[in-house]
Amino acid sequence: MAKQRVLSGVQPTGNLHLGNYLGAIRNWVEGQSQFENFFCVVDLHAITAPHDPKTLAQDTYTIAALYLAAGIDLQYSTIFVQSHVPAHSELTWLLNCITPLNWLTDMIQFKEKSVRQGENVNTGLLDYPVLMAADILLYQADQVPVGEDQKQHLELTRDIAARFNHLFATPEAPVLKQPHPLIRPEGARVMSLTDGTRKMSKSDPSDQSRINLLDTPEQIQYKIKRCKTDPIRGLEFDNPDRPECHNLLTLYMVLSGKSREEVARECQDMGWGQFKPLLTEATIAALAPIQAKYQEIMSDRGYLESVLRTGREKAEAVANETLAQVKAALGYSKPL
Repeated sequence: MAKQRVLSGVQPTGNLHLGNYLGAIRNWVEGQSQFENFFCVVDLHAITAPHDPKTLAQDTYTIAALYLAAGIDLQYSTIFVQSHVPAHSELTWLLNCITPLNWLTDMIQFKEKSVRQGENVNTGLLDYPVLMAADILLYQADQVPVGEDQKQHLELTRDIAARFNHLFATPEAPVLKQPHPLIRPEGARVMSLTDGTRKMSKSDPSDQSRINLLDTPEQIQYKIKRCKTDPIRGLEFDNPDRPECHNLLTLYMVLSGKSREEVARECQDMGWGQFKPLLTEATIAALAPIQAKYQEIMSDRGYLESVLRTGREKAEAVANETLAQVKAALGYSKPL
């Protein structure tokens, strides 16, 4: 029986942080042998917000190298760059023409980001979910390992696929497969170090709000030492009045590999001065092997380029087949 297919990706906008790693990439690594995996650097998504063209290409290589450093195995997975496969842009346009506008204006992330970006809101920000749908549907993905905050986008992808199949295919022979979310129950939604009610994000203007995968031990220690806490002694999970406490305990649990029960017992009588060194030590230890492997990969640019070249070829073979099926269903003629 053929393995189910998985597709996911991360934007090349700055360094990856713990939220990216624990909410997505670690899931990819742990489950990759069970699936046929396509992992892309979604650089087309990256320009929906203001970006620096001088760093986009280098950031793209950085993310690809971090995929490998975090444990993505080329025996099971294909790594490629989104913009290197033109089918992503073409399918996005085709899906735009069957996607109702109100589906996009109702998206929570669009509403939140449009408030933050003010007059800089562009059509790409509104259309972001359709591009995401194209990314997924091109590869006929069975499952998409996304963070909790991306579930609405995945539901939209399913709606778009269902709408396309209803309009241009038959129940017996659908053109596009409807994917399902693959979400790890613990650590899937990592919150900011400066506000336990907000997701850890690369778009946050404060670097203090996140721990990046390439932060030095000194930077990690500084950020954890200064992260937001509360004045209460004794640490606990699931108290809605202590969001930072829950977030930091969850980080410690995931990074240390301890169970929730072990962490709850260990930390129930602790103060923050006693706990923060434990979290710092666990974070540094968890990131050290990733950082060492990253430096090794980035020192051999030829190897990284060969990985992305091979990945593009594999991705194009699958994506172009799906695109041809979509265009045939829409009634387009074949290229002469």
